[in-house]
Amino acid sequence: MQEIIDRIHAAESPLIIRGGGTKNWHGEDTKGEVLDVSSNTGIVSYEPGELVLTARCGTPLAEIEALLAQHRQMLAFEPPHFGSGSTLGGTLACGFSGPRRPYAGSARDFVLGIDVLDGNGQLLKFGGQVIKNVAGYDVSRLMVGALGTLGVLMQASLKVLPKPQSEMTLQFECGEAEALQRMNEWAGKPLPLSASAWLSGVLTIRLSGAESTVQAAHAKLGGEIHDRGAEFWKGLRDHTAAFFQDDVPLWRLSLPSTTPSLNLRGKHFINWGGAERWLKSDASASEIRARAAAHGGHATLHSGDKSADVFHPLPDALMKYHRRLKQQFDPRGILNVGRMYSAF
Repeated sequence: MQEIIDRIHAAESPLIIRGGGTKNWHGEDTKGEVLDVSSNTGIVSYEPGELVLTARCGTPLAEIEALLAQHRQMLAFEPPHFGSGSTLGGTLACGFSGPRRPYAGSARDFVLGIDVLDGNGQLLKFGGQVIKNVAGYDVSRLMVGALGTLGVLMQASLKVLPKPQSEMTLQFECGEAEALQRMNEWAGKPLPLSASAWLSGVLTIRLSGAESTVQAAHAKLGGEIHDRGAEFWKGLRDHTAAFFQDDVPLWRLSLPSTTPSLNLRGKHFINWGGAERWLKSDASASEIRARAAAHGGHATLHSGDKSADVFHPLPDALMKYHRRLKQQFDPRGILNVGRMYSAF
């Protein structure tokens, strides 16, 4: 840690924070000297009975998940890896969550506390290591999704959950409108849903829970059992599925789950019960963002020409708060400058 602190103190120009490097593609292109934090590894503490794990942020996700698996526990937000070197810090900085997110919660929901180095190299500690800690401002969760623009994530405490006793993946042939109707209808019923997606005319859902509960839900819903369900969800989670394998610009749209088809040209993949839409399209950024905004959502560019900005433009009032936060945590303006918005 001291080496990283010294580098921040000595910095006279922007620093690019980098751990495993598996998410370098996310966000705007940045310039500066690389601050390598990959050596900041290790699981600090783990209390299976308390469902709490604390680890340094350079720790590989694979190492954390392997330890949790020994006790039949898991990171319930099902974080994407995007590569074998994926780390805890990179995952939290990007705010990434996987297929289980709408049913279990997001990465932000499971953070109990974070240690972070600010732009002056000062170590700040927020939150704690107990689930009931709710005192003060929730700065820990503010750091999730900030893309390292507010500080260097050094250590995090997370709530973990038991793995479900049984899981089953079911598939139904149906169109987009019917899939959206079913996903929203089923989400309002007492069903053990843990994932739902629609792609190429097929609605796929995952049931998780006690064996009897899963079997009862299957009997009620019907559907064909997907024999390789685990691989299917991993492919969607890590973007290794065929849908993602071409050079067409990839957009992520965050929308109310009941939003009907946006009728944008290109290939569509619906996730998170309708709340997350992936679009492979050469339509203009202005058209895509206008269509998303008209339904109360926003659009983020994940791959393609970044000249149109990666993230949805913020209203002036929100941008003002972002700038003030940046000034408070990174007054010299040296940490991941421009990674989220050019203004900071």
